[in-house]
Amino acid sequence: MLPAGRVPIAKTTDKISDVETDIFKKIKEIETINYIYVLDDNQKLKGVISIKDIFLRPKATLVSEVMETKLVKARPHTDQERVALLALKYNLKAIPVVDKTEKFLGIIPSDTVSDILYKEATEDIYYLAGVRRFDTMFLDTTKSSAGSIIKARIPWLIIGLIGGILAAKILGFFETTLETQIIFAFFIPVMLYMANAVGIQSQTIFIRSLTANPQLKTINYFLKEIKISFSIALICAILLLLSSFFWQISFFLGIILGLSMFISIVWAAGLAIFIPWFLHRAKKDPAIGSGPLGTVLNDISTLIIYFGVASLLINFLTL
Repeated sequence: MLPAGRVPIAKTTDKISDVETDIFKKIKEIETINYIYVLDDNQKLKGVISIKDIFLRPKATLVSEVMETKLVKARPHTDQERVALLALKYNLKAIPVVDKTEKFLGIIPSDTVSDILYKEATEDIYYLAGVRRFDTMFLDTTKSSAGSIIKARIPWLIIGLIGGILAAKILGFFETTLETQIIFAFFIPVMLYMANAVGIQSQTIFIRSLTANPQLKTINYFLKEIKISFSIALICAILLLLSSFFWQISFFLGIILGLSMFISIVWAAGLAIFIPWFLHRAKKDPAIGSGPLGTVLNDISTLIIYFGVASLLINFLTL
């Protein structure tokens, strides 16, 4: 953060000419002149003026008449990623920082915003991939040793391995169904892919929304996501039903595939919201391990849903 003494400051009672004079007087002390920050006598932030407006307005105009009062601000404890996202959202070159009394403390300049965005985006990608870090330093894979990279990657991969073993055991429970209806095995990759694809989409968007707005109303967001997933699931289920019908000339197979995919996609979307929400409530970064954990749980639940639906419908028709 650039402190207040390193950025242009004006008073609400100043004229445009006063601001110009002050800028030229302190030009060597100022590190950025994108905006002039307007303060009252108690050093509280009241408005902001762009440098362009300073040179376009009449010299006798009062600062208070032209300043922008609808401000985007940050607090000293505001998460740096949220600050960067605010700068992007409102197309700002800098974000002012104020304390709880609105006293002006300084600004987050554009070069800092860019640096934050790069580091946070890379960190989120690593987290979503299940690559953890063991210290407060950013994991630079180009400079880190092979051993440290292995330690950073292996924890969630072990969980994935255990999940894969459980998935294999689950398939064993449906051995009879697979023996009598081998065609079901051909569609396992399709079921797993679609559930994971929807889950990853929903999870990534939710984590980004949660980061941008920590006060996000999760219930409303969850209901909206379920509504969206219902539509996606219905479209995918109908397409799969039609394709399986024309491929195998089996309406019964299409019903099983379509129903299984519908339930799997809706479940995957709900699970994708629950995992980062739970981590967020537990005061953990919602991106940590969400990808690998979500993939494992999606695989297991999708197999259960798929073969559960198939077994139930087969048993129902043979009664």
